[in-house]
Amino acid sequence: MKHSRLTALIFLALILGVVVGHFAPDIAVKMRPFAVIFLRMVKMIIAPLLFATLVVGIAGHGDTKSLGKVGLKTLIYFEVVTTLALIVGLTMANIFKPGVGFGSEALEANSSFLSQAGMMAATHAHTSLSGMFMNIFPTSIFQAMSEGNLLQIVVFSIFFALAMIAVGKTAKPVMTVLNSVSQIMFKFTEYVMYFAPLGIFGAIAATVGTNGLSILKNYAKIIFSLYTALAVFVLVVLFIACKYARISFRSLIKAIQEPAILTFTTASSEAAFPKAIEIMEKFGVPKNIVGFVMPTGYTFNLDGSTLYLAMAVIFSSQIVGINLDLNQQIILMLALMLTSKGVAGVPRASLIVLAGTLASFNIPIIGVAILLGIDQILDMGRTTVNLIGNCVATVVIARWENEFDYDKMNKFIEESDKEKSEWDFSGIRNIYEKVTNRGIE
Repeated sequence: MKHSRLTALIFLALILGVVVGHFAPDIAVKMRPFAVIFLRMVKMIIAPLLFATLVVGIAGHGDTKSLGKVGLKTLIYFEVVTTLALIVGLTMANIFKPGVGFGSEALEANSSFLSQAGMMAATHAHTSLSGMFMNIFPTSIFQAMSEGNLLQIVVFSIFFALAMIAVGKTAKPVMTVLNSVSQIMFKFTEYVMYFAPLGIFGAIAATVGTNGLSILKNYAKIIFSLYTALAVFVLVVLFIACKYARISFRSLIKAIQEPAILTFTTASSEAAFPKAIEIMEKFGVPKNIVGFVMPTGYTFNLDGSTLYLAMAVIFSSQIVGINLDLNQQIILMLALMLTSKGVAGVPRASLIVLAGTLASFNIPIIGVAILLGIDQILDMGRTTVNLIGNCVATVVIARWENEFDYDKMNKFIEESDKEKSEWDFSGIRNIYEKVTNRGIE
């Protein structure tokens, strides 16, 4: 309910922002500080949350040998699928070109906005693989955190987690502290998100006030491009994954429709997580596999968010006239494999991940300001695909381990169909009784 109210407020803020931007542009432009403050608040969350989440996610399993075959297979599957998500995102961005067509006024206004938010970058991109690899190793983790260089934070976190695993029991107090930090930062995030309606109102009002309603055409193009790309990914990649597992893709989607709808309407995977786990166990996936794959997936298998980031990078380069060649796009794809990990629980975090990735490659990050106004709509789609992707992952890993219970799946499908027919018959009967009673009266 709490997530639903926040979603409703964000959509109300979007509508009010468009109205104020159109009818009172002078006032609307002055609303931009709300967006600046909100973006700064989100920015301050990411570094400590990313560090704590990644270290706990990697080191929390203890000895790497204890992960066994299931852990190795899970990580291989995650990397293959997220790579395919990146490829789909980059391909669709190059086909639809969502960043082409933004006017100079929009770029100038949003450039000023990002400067105030402390999120500006240089105007040229890294062109070599060696330049990228040199840049991902930090000279100081504190400098990396202050500058929001996510690649450097990720690299430091990985080495820190591996060192904790090597140390063993001595590192337990640190693990306890980082677990607490992670929980605190999620609660901190919840408080920051209360300001989302105000920030989004400021962003969309100022954007419409500066550029007029014509900017909505560009926004529609971005939304259409992303949702088309997400649909292609689900209907091709995840469909093939289900075929490998020898299960009906349609039956799986029907089974998880309740948590998927909840995720879409709230733009929060957190709200649907417990229900999704319960359903996948009933669907035939062993409890131990669900208990490992689902939580790990929300750190390492963010299909929708990864696809979105790939598109957003190309969008951000297109609006400033930078044409990235194939080699540069491959380098960016490798970077996104790292920077997209560990922030699934943070709404609007993808914007900061995008900003950090672009900054790492010295690409102007004006696209972050432009996307903020419609990020709720984009977040609904990508978060839902994250959920579906992780549910499919549990089935594939169970099948890979020859532990998937097809009898349990068939029983679950039969019971679901029976409940639906009984509900439909009951509904028809109730309508019939009401009609006939009224006729008698």
